[in-house]
Amino acid sequence: MFSLLIEKRDWFIDLLLQHIAISLVSIALAAIIGLALGIAIAQWRRGAKPVLALVNFIYTIPSIALFGFLIPLTGIGDLNAVTALTIYALLPMVRNTYTGLTAIDPAIIEAARGMGSTDRQTLYRIELPLAAPVIMSGIRNMATMTIALAGIASFIGAGGLGVAIYRGITTNNLAMTLAGSVLIAALAIVVDLLLGLAEKRARRHLEPSPSTVRAKKLRRGGRAVAAVAASVVLIAGGTFAYAKFAEDNGGGTIDIATKPMTEQYILSEMLKTLIEHDTDLSVQITQGIGGGTYNIHTGMERGDFDLYPEYTGTAWTTVLKREEFYDESMFDELRQAYEDRFGFEWICEYGFNNTFGIAVRKDVAERYGLHTYSDLAAVAPELTFGAQPDFYDREDGYPGLQATYGMDFGTTADMDISLKFQALFDGQVDAITMSTTDGQVTDERLVVLEDDRHFYPSYRCYDIVRRDTLEAHPELQDVLLKLDGAISDADMARMNGAVEMEGREPKDVADAFLSERGLV
Repeated sequence: MFSLLIEKRDWFIDLLLQHIAISLVSIALAAIIGLALGIAIAQWRRGAKPVLALVNFIYTIPSIALFGFLIPLTGIGDLNAVTALTIYALLPMVRNTYTGLTAIDPAIIEAARGMGSTDRQTLYRIELPLAAPVIMSGIRNMATMTIALAGIASFIGAGGLGVAIYRGITTNNLAMTLAGSVLIAALAIVVDLLLGLAEKRARRHLEPSPSTVRAKKLRRGGRAVAAVAASVVLIAGGTFAYAKFAEDNGGGTIDIATKPMTEQYILSEMLKTLIEHDTDLSVQITQGIGGGTYNIHTGMERGDFDLYPEYTGTAWTTVLKREEFYDESMFDELRQAYEDRFGFEWICEYGFNNTFGIAVRKDVAERYGLHTYSDLAAVAPELTFGAQPDFYDREDGYPGLQATYGMDFGTTADMDISLKFQALFDGQVDAITMSTTDGQVTDERLVVLEDDRHFYPSYRCYDIVRRDTLEAHPELQDVLLKLDGAISDADMARMNGAVEMEGREPKDVADAFLSERGLV
C-alpha cells in the first residue's frame, strides 16, 4: 500500500484535493444553512418539531439512494455530490444549534434583556457564545461524517478518494482500496482534531471569571466561532475553485466516462493516450460511474461527458427500452435512433463481443455434471446464484433466463460486479453471471457453461460520441477509428486478466497494447 502511495503520489494527491474540496464546500454550506435553521427554530419553537422531523427523515434515506434521487435535478458529478452531502449533514448541525440555544438558562436571557439588550444583541453577544461549545460539537461530528461519506461520491462520477476505493475493488487491487480508505480516515482524523481544538477553545471561554472579563471572553468565543466558520468557507471555496479551474481550464478537453469495469478503465486509457498523442486535445477521464449506462447516458445528455464505450445490446434494452432481444442486424436502427433522439454517434467498433455468460465453481460442475445452461436449470433449485442488482430486472438477464430455460435458483444474491468471482471462489454462491471478456475466464477454479439455446444477445463494443463534440473537434474521429476492429475477445480477456490477476495498472496495459500494434 505504501509503495503504491509513493508510486502514484500525484494521482492520490489530486484525488485528496478533490476530496477536500467536495467535503469542505459541503461542510461550509451545511454549517451556514444548519446554523440559520437552528437559530430560526430556537426562536420560533412551533417550527422546531416539523423541521427536526424533516431533517431526521432525510437522514434515514440511504446515501446512495439520495445521490440517485438528485441525478434528474443536478446531474452527476461534483454538484450532485455537494448537494447530497450538504443535505445529509444538516441533521447534526440543526440539532446541535437548537439544543445549544434552548439549553441556556432563561434567567441569563432575561437579565440581558433587562439591561436593555435587543434580541439581536442578545443572540450574538450572549446566546451564540454560550451555545458555541455545543454548536462546535455538531460541526465536528458533521465534518467527520461528511468526509467519510464523500467516498461514496465516486458512485455518481464525482472525484475524491472514493475513486481509488471503487477502482481498487473493481480491479481486485486491495492495496489501492486500502490506500484510498486510509487517506480518507487520516483526513477525517486531522479535521476532527483541528475542530476539537476549536471546541475546547469555545469551552474555555465559558469558565467562571469576573463579570467584565467574562463578557469579554464571551465576545471572543463568538468571534472564534465566526472565525472558524469564515476560515472553513474561504478554504473550501478556494480549494473548490482551484479544483474546478484545474479540471475545466482550456476548451480543448475531451471528457470520457467509464462504467465500473476493468475493461472500460483500459479502453479509456487507450483513448486518452491516442487522443493526446495524435492531437492537441487533452483528456479528462471520469472512471467507474455507478449505475453504468443510465447515469453515464444522463451525463452525456447534459453535456457532462463527450464520449464513452458502450455495448450494442445494453444500449438497445437499457436506453431505447426495446423489448426484443438485440442482434447485430438491428445496428443501423440502433445508430439512427441515437442520432435522432440524442445527437450521439456510434464510432469505432472495437472488435470484441462482451456478452453475458454463466460460470459455476469447478467442484459444482463436477458434482452435478454441468456443461450447458440446460444442465444448470435442472439443478438450479439446489444452488445459490450471484449477480449485480440490475441483472435481476433486465429482460436479457434473470427474467429472460427463467423464461428461456426455466432457471429458478433456490437462492439469489445481489453483489457488486467486481466481487462476484471472489464470492464464487469463497463458496458464498455456486453460480454467477459473467462477461465473456472477463479476465478470470481462464481460471481453473471455474467452468464457463454453454448457452445451448443461444439466449444472450450480442454486446459489441463501440464508442458513443456527442455530435457537437465531433463538430468542434473533427480530428477526433480519425483518432477513434484507429481502434476499429483492433481488439478481439481474447485480447480483451488477456488485458483484463493482466489488471485483475497480475496487478498491473490499466494505463500500463493499455499503452503496452497500443505499442504492440504500432499505434503509438
